[in-house]
Amino acid sequence: MIPEPALRPAASRGPGLELCHRSRLFLDDGDLVLQTRRRRFHFPVGDGGIARAVFIDVPGADKERMGPAIPGSWGELQLQDHEGALVGWFDMEDWLPESPSLPQRSVQGEQLLSRTGVAALLKAAGIPLHVVRDRNDPLVSKKARRGRGRGRSLSPGSAFPLWYWATRAAAGLVWFALFSVIVFSDTANPWAILPLSAAAFVAPLTRLALRGWTRLRLRGYSPSVRERIKPAPASGLGVTVRFYRDTELRVQDRDLVLRDISGQEFWLPLTGPHAVTSLVLARDREGTALGAELRGADEQLRAVLPWRLWFGGKNGDDGWSRLRQATGLRSTERRLSGKVSWPKGPTLGAQLLPVSRRDARGMSRFPSTIAGVSSTVVMAFGSFFSVTQGLRIEDTYPSAATAAVLMGVLGGFLQAAPYLIHQLRSRLRLDRPATEQTPAGSAV
Repeated sequence: MIPEPALRPAASRGPGLELCHRSRLFLDDGDLVLQTRRRRFHFPVGDGGIARAVFIDVPGADKERMGPAIPGSWGELQLQDHEGALVGWFDMEDWLPESPSLPQRSVQGEQLLSRTGVAALLKAAGIPLHVVRDRNDPLVSKKARRGRGRGRSLSPGSAFPLWYWATRAAAGLVWFALFSVIVFSDTANPWAILPLSAAAFVAPLTRLALRGWTRLRLRGYSPSVRERIKPAPASGLGVTVRFYRDTELRVQDRDLVLRDISGQEFWLPLTGPHAVTSLVLARDREGTALGAELRGADEQLRAVLPWRLWFGGKNGDDGWSRLRQATGLRSTERRLSGKVSWPKGPTLGAQLLPVSRRDARGMSRFPSTIAGVSSTVVMAFGSFFSVTQGLRIEDTYPSAATAAVLMGVLGGFLQAAPYLIHQLRSRLRLDRPATEQTPAGSAV
């Protein structure tokens, strides 16, 4: 069993759910240990190892790409030796479970150190912590490209497995090389066109294989669950079949797991110094229940469960009772005064219902890589180029032409079919209004 305090990774979905299940950063027998989906890495603490930690409390710049930009870092933690050389580093949001649901830097400073569990982990390891608010501070180690001082990333790992990246990279290099030869030499040689078509076909085929691999891996994972709480929404909220099917709150032995309609899971610890410690029922000034607040150390608000969405309908009281009993958390109540909005500011769980059905379809699609839309565009172009090149040699090399055209057409089909199936299932069933639950026992 992994000892506490152990850092949990940021919420993920699809193939990235394995990181939630397996990836942890913890202290074991005097070493700082990074566990990823495939192996463990040990980092000695003290002489010859990690001697200090430097928290760079500065936001990182956004990264541009085709489509929405990738938000920059919330801050960086560096682990250094006695001479200040970099041993390891990670972006703080990588180890904050709720970070994907919050605006950038909505949690920072001491709260970020406490909520992630970094402060408790460093204290347990006896590693002194320095906080700087300037990347040019002398305590900040510059990352070297090679050799001493390079350090290792202590992130939870990539959401996509190594075999997927390796296959896509190898096929991409082959395709680009052959594409360059064909375009610049204007060759119609089938020994260039056939390998190019095969390389282009690998991309959608690998993507389909990843879907199957993900499904098999997740089916094989069976955590010990004390209680599973499903929403019992009040009438009139516009909940859908997908919401009823996918949204849940799982009480596990060491974690409280919130799952949304996208399949994304937020793992909040129930043990350790950075654990959720209390369950607070918030009421308005008239005494009407607004929702439950999950609070951690120093009363930090980790997540909320809006009452009408989770407990306002039929069997809502039963769900509330089972949640309190299964978690064993300290349960209290508080009443808001005046016209105070609840919850204050962005909070995990406050917006579980998508604004529109279109948003729901976008959220629940199989996740894309960091390349975003550009990866889809390149795959589509690769399939189209295979077809055009096959048609070029149709008269001179009919067999090769047929093979190239078939690979191009099939590649395009493999890319489009999952998207079309998702759209049809969503529009015809999953994103349609669910049968309303009859309100009962919701006036706690």
